[in-house]
Amino acid sequence: MYGVRLHPAKDREGTKLSLAVAHIGVLVFQGYTKINAFNWSKVRKLSFKRKKFLIKLRADPAQSAHHDTLEFAMASRDCCKVFWKICVEYHAFFRLFEEPKPKPKPILFTRGSSFRFSGRTQKQIIDYVKDSELKKLPFERKHSKILSNSSMSPESSSFRSQVPKESAMSVQLADQSDSTRLGHQAECNGSEETPAATSTANGFHSIAAAPGSDPIQSRQNHHGTGSAPDPQFLNPESPGSEDSPAGSPRVVVNGSVNGSTGALGQSPEGHHLSPLTSPLLTDAGCVRNDDEEEARRKKFPTDKAYFIAKELLTTERTYLKDLQVITESFHGVAGKDEAFPDPVKNLISASYDPVHNFHQGFLKEVEQRLAQWEGRSNAHIKGDYQRIGDILLKNIQGLRQLTVHLQKHSECLVELERVCRSSRKAEVVCRDFEQQRVCYLPLNIFLLRPLHRLLHYKLILERLCKHYPPTHEDFRDCRAALADISEVVQQLQGTMMKMENFQKLLELKKDLTAIDNLAIPGREFIRLGCLSKLSGKGLQQRMFFLFSDSLVYTSRGMTPSNQFKVHGQLPLYGMTIRESEEEWGVPHSFTLFGQRQSVVVAASCASEMERWVEDIRMAIDLAEQSSSPSTDLLSTSLSDNKLSEDGGAELESEEELCGSRSSLERQGHRSNTTVHVCWHRNTSVSMVDFSVAVENQLSGNLLRKFKNSNGWQKLWVVFTNFSLFFYKSHQDDYPLASLPLLGYSVTVPSESENIHKDYVFKLHFKSHVYYFRSESEYTFERWMEVIRSATCSASRSLPSTRKDLY
Repeated sequence: MYGVRLHPAKDREGTKLSLAVAHIGVLVFQGYTKINAFNWSKVRKLSFKRKKFLIKLRADPAQSAHHDTLEFAMASRDCCKVFWKICVEYHAFFRLFEEPKPKPKPILFTRGSSFRFSGRTQKQIIDYVKDSELKKLPFERKHSKILSNSSMSPESSSFRSQVPKESAMSVQLADQSDSTRLGHQAECNGSEETPAATSTANGFHSIAAAPGSDPIQSRQNHHGTGSAPDPQFLNPESPGSEDSPAGSPRVVVNGSVNGSTGALGQSPEGHHLSPLTSPLLTDAGCVRNDDEEEARRKKFPTDKAYFIAKELLTTERTYLKDLQVITESFHGVAGKDEAFPDPVKNLISASYDPVHNFHQGFLKEVEQRLAQWEGRSNAHIKGDYQRIGDILLKNIQGLRQLTVHLQKHSECLVELERVCRSSRKAEVVCRDFEQQRVCYLPLNIFLLRPLHRLLHYKLILERLCKHYPPTHEDFRDCRAALADISEVVQQLQGTMMKMENFQKLLELKKDLTAIDNLAIPGREFIRLGCLSKLSGKGLQQRMFFLFSDSLVYTSRGMTPSNQFKVHGQLPLYGMTIRESEEEWGVPHSFTLFGQRQSVVVAASCASEMERWVEDIRMAIDLAEQSSSPSTDLLSTSLSDNKLSEDGGAELESEEELCGSRSSLERQGHRSNTTVHVCWHRNTSVSMVDFSVAVENQLSGNLLRKFKNSNGWQKLWVVFTNFSLFFYKSHQDDYPLASLPLLGYSVTVPSESENIHKDYVFKLHFKSHVYYFRSESEYTFERWMEVIRSATCSASRSLPSTRKDLY
């Protein structure tokens, strides 16, 4: 937020926002979260009329041009004019080649404002600096061993103390000035411009999307799907970043740069040297010797077992933060309000507090062991602490004693839903809590985290046992710990799968409207996604939801409450499916023949069609084997407005398309769930994909780079729920931004991209490109593995254990 001044405003619907201006264009904030950006190249005109600030966008040939004017209401005309003047100055400084010439004053009448930017533009300043800077003086580089401060001789120390303070201060100020200039230039030119994107939240229905833009990436989200970083997050080339010239070290030794014997800031010939042209030393100005390299290798082991143990540490830190969402954040909110009965609050506290306290001690033991393993003590010399199996075995045996608490977590989920269903006040408290930044996922997901963590321990121990030879000293402990955790997982597997399905039904219930009795015993969620439905008006994009007893589809688009209104239901009992691409002339289309109606739908590609057809056929078999009849999911208001027998024209009233404006969900409903991502990116996801994503959770430090930037930015990254969440460090309580990965492709950069670094992978979706760099080959392979599980949802068959639930 450095250099960003927020100006309060409101949109056409009265939503409180803030406007700001930067080098890329006009920014729109909600709180301190950037939700949109209008580049100068997309802006046709900026004006104001009384209290209204108007942004006119250039017409997009690919979209309708009648929504190219955006209107924001500010506090007063003076506030509006001040912000308009700031926009004029920013635009002129960063976009014009020359200083704009003032218009001649009219003799009689004036039209508009005569305000213009006065001063040199950015390009003029850069050209002036290039022309006026002294030419680089040739010099001969000589390597000299520079002693550290501790080993410096008394003569050199006394000589250094005789250096005038004024000279030393002048060199430091020169370095600071040039570093500031470099950082400012990187901020102005190096950051990637964010195209204007369509937003469906907060009333931004009139914003025209730029070609190739993604609405999901234009705003922050607390539930696993949006990405709107703050300015510092978007600008990795700040001074001091890796690979940044401004962050390079400068060392003055014995009154000279690089060991020369001349005066400070002077060459041997007596000419003043610019700090930009002075030779830079490596690291702290010292040349590394073999002993330092050996110590560095000891400090950072290269054994695969070390990186597996480090994955245990990083994921345990994230897991403990997730537990604190329940034990501290939600407990504090529920304790202040009387909406929740005391038995429910006591049940949640008694079930999660012991687990949280246990893992606090477990995390401290893992951190201590990794510190010893890395050589931050003398233990690494003997090699006694280069293992992790003994700690895992000890704590998993202690975790087995908490099984009685883990079994109550499903009861906590059911009781919390029962209270929210019976008490509107409790529902509002839970909904408001989910809007907080600390609750970056739906609340119900945090309740299931302890059960999911058991699977992570099992997978980590399997990798350790596979890596170790049977003769390794850590193999026996890892194998014993694997046997114990496998027994606990098998004991809780049935409860875990039922609760995952119940949690998913509850999450879908919040995204859908005009639907009743969704989360009932015996019903299981199978797949959701976007399909095109053929009707009398042609192909229309709809959201389809496949359950174990019926197929539900929604109306066109979303309601003002960012929900999807259910419009039709197809019972699976007696349904047949037939590919009909040749019959209708629509690529990747197939027809669903029900007992009362038939529907023709089309997928976005052949692979999507294969997944839908396979899952629908499997669901039909399960529905015919089930003895329970299909329950009508449609609400009473829609029961008389179903499809005709021939699947022809549909009756969709304006009220049905817009939804009820007085509904409870309209007030602050989240707008970037997995359903919204599938809608915007025209893809689908199944319950099998969700189950795989539960196992493939990962966290750790990564270096991030944009397509058009040079520097790498270190971030703490958490992968969960098909999304990447970005933090400054693992100690942060909430993410800065998130990136949903559904629809993305993950590859390795090619030679033409000039990424000359090891262990780099590339994320790409349309025009959005991100590079991430890991610390080792193992972590690189792990990140590629877990991200591919979200970006490449292959056609998987449903496990047999899931069928046994019926």
